[in-house]
Amino acid sequence: MSFNKPIQKIAVVGTGVIGASWTAQYLARGFDVIATDPAPNAEKNLRKYVNEAWELLTVIGLTPSASRDRLTFTTSMTEALSKADFVQENGPERPDFKIKLFADMDDATPGDSIIASSSSTLTMTVIQSGCKRPERCVIGHPFNPPHIIPLVEVVGGDKTSPEVIQQTMQFYASIGKKPIHLHKALPGHVANRLQAALYREVVYLIEQGVLSVADADIAVSYGPGLRWGVMGPSLQWHVGGGQGGIQHFMEHLMDPLTATMKGLGNPEIIPELRQTIVEGVMQEAAGRSVEQLANEENEVLVGLLKLRANEKKENQTVPKAKRANA
Repeated sequence: MSFNKPIQKIAVVGTGVIGASWTAQYLARGFDVIATDPAPNAEKNLRKYVNEAWELLTVIGLTPSASRDRLTFTTSMTEALSKADFVQENGPERPDFKIKLFADMDDATPGDSIIASSSSTLTMTVIQSGCKRPERCVIGHPFNPPHIIPLVEVVGGDKTSPEVIQQTMQFYASIGKKPIHLHKALPGHVANRLQAALYREVVYLIEQGVLSVADADIAVSYGPGLRWGVMGPSLQWHVGGGQGGIQHFMEHLMDPLTATMKGLGNPEIIPELRQTIVEGVMQEAAGRSVEQLANEENEVLVGLLKLRANEKKENQTVPKAKRANA
C-alpha cells in the first residue's frame, strides 16, 4: 500500500505536555487537528496550552492558513482517527499500554495513513508488535517543546516500511522540523543519549569538586553550547582544524581528544551528590519558578531560531563570490 497521500487532517492522541505542544505546532502550520485524550479537563488544558503557545508561534511565523479554530477535540479515539491522514501518538511510556494502544489505533485509522509515536524510550519493534498493519507505524520523537525545538528523531521498527520512513521524514521537513533518520533503534534514541553523555561528565566534575553546579552550567551554555547552537560538533571540529579542516583535525588533534575521552569520569550517584546538585540548581534559579525559567528559555530559543533563519536566507540570496570576499 502507498503512503504518499497529501496530509491534511492530523489526529493527536494524548494531550499532555508533548501532545499539546505538537497540537500547537500543527495548527500553526495550517492543519486541521482533532485531538483526543480521556483525562478529565483534557480539552480545557489543551486549549489553554495552545493559546499560551500561540504568541511565540506568531513570532516564529504562522502559515497563512494557521488558525486555532481548526482544532477539535473528542474523547472518542475512534472518532479522532477515523479520517486522520497522520497520527501523532503521545501516550504513557509503558510497553503493555503502547502495544495495546497501537493495535487499537491501527484498527481505527485509515489503512493508508501513517501512525507516528512520540515515544522517547520504547522501540517501534515493540510498539508495533500487536498491529495488523505494522508497516505504517514509525517513531517520530520530538525534542521538548515540539512547537519550538525543530529536532525530530525518526526510526522504524523491524516491520516498518522504508516508504513510511521516507514519507515521515518529508512530512516533518515540510512543516519546518529538522528530522533525522536513525538507521538503528537504540534505547533513548540519539539526542537524549548525547545529553546523558555530557551530563555524566558534568556530574562527575561536580562530584570531584572541580567546579560548582552553576559554573558547570556556564561552562556548557557560554562555551561549546553557544557553538552547538550554530553547528554540530563534527562540523565544529572541521572549523577548528583551520585551513586543513577535518582532515587536519583527525591527523593532529584526534589523538589528544581520544586521550581525554579515556579519562572521562563515571560518577557514583549517591544521595549527597543528588542533594548538592539540587541545592546548586535552586541557587541558580534564584526564586524563579520552573514556568518562568521555561518561558525565558523559549524566548531566547525563538530569537536564536529567527537569527538562524535570517542568516540562511541571506546566504541563499548573496552571490557566492560576494560571500567569499565578505
